[in-house]
Amino acid sequence: MIKATVDVTIKQSVLDPQGNAVREALHSLGFNEVEKVRVGKYMELILHTTDRNEAEARVRTMCEKLLANTVIEDYRFELEGI
Repeated sequence: MIKATVDVTIKQSVLDPQGNAVREALHSLGFNEVEKVRVGKYMELILHTTDRNEAEARVRTMCEKLLANTVIEDYRFELEGI
């Protein structure tokens, strides 16, 4: 089996209102050194395969079709045998 960890983040060119809200909340708590916050998603997928090439292709397809909105989000993933 293979574990895929997927990180999805808002593209740098896209405004991140949730990140701005988190930054402002941190400032209100006294963490004024925080200059910028970008909020994203983290997912772990367990794939029932041992073929790394197949797993990479399948996870890439999952990201393109569902896990990330590629118009406004970037994604990256890592595979690990378990």
